[in-house]
Amino acid sequence: MPSSRRAPAVRPTILCLALAAALQAGSAWAVEPFTLKDIRVEGLQRTDAGTVFASLPFRIGDTYNDEKGAAALRALFATGLFKDVRIDIDDGVVVVIVEERAVISAIDFAGLKEFDKDTLIKSLKDFGIGEGLPFDKALADRAEQELKRQYLTRSLYGAEVVTTVTPQERNRVNVTFTITEGTAAKIRELRIVGNKAFSEGTLKGLFDLNDGGWLNWYTKADRYSRSKLNADLETLRAYYLNRGYLEFNVDSTQVAISPTSRTSPSRSTSPRASPTR
Repeated sequence: MPSSRRAPAVRPTILCLALAAALQAGSAWAVEPFTLKDIRVEGLQRTDAGTVFASLPFRIGDTYNDEKGAAALRALFATGLFKDVRIDIDDGVVVVIVEERAVISAIDFAGLKEFDKDTLIKSLKDFGIGEGLPFDKALADRAEQELKRQYLTRSLYGAEVVTTVTPQERNRVNVTFTITEGTAAKIRELRIVGNKAFSEGTLKGLFDLNDGGWLNWYTKADRYSRSKLNADLETLRAYYLNRGYLEFNVDSTQVAISPTSRTSPSRSTSPRASPTR
């Protein structure tokens, strides 16, 4: 019996608490339009206050509402200067509170041999990673992938890149790319299969890539590169077409590269050609 008397008293309490929470949440998300008395900006360290004010879609004396507040947040985030932005309302005063992104103070490379440092720094700046620019983890990840792609163009398929971000004073960071370049993938054997009109030696002589040559230490012609392979195939195709083999076609191209890139890859090309009548 005592428990049956307490139950009705508990339910209204829960309902009242839920209603109070809902009203509080509603007041936090909705602001009645009002005339702006003043605008304050808090949290700036390096960014000029004028940059913030220029991004705001309202001025003192304007009518402030939720739509303008949302537009202000979008505009401030779009500058890329801030990690966090929020707007507080204090008795007719809009308070813009920002948390600036850390600024890159220096970029360095460890283990770099294949490329010139200044060339890479210039390339990374196109991805938004450079001294004096706001640091963005997503952009740093993209820059890391771009470095790996650059190494692929040099036949360094086993290259690894690790990005380290070191915090400095005054909300700055140093970014270091530690690179393990590995060994270039070299062509061990190049074969052309299915050719009848021209010898394999003649056709291989058309290629920039080769599987042996005493000048390779300088020309690096024995380094495998997909772009160079495609260029050689176009040269092969043009050679046949210019000699009347209009139905010439490369049936398949097979490339085998060891996981470590230390075992030289082999390549075979199977051309199919017939002269016109």
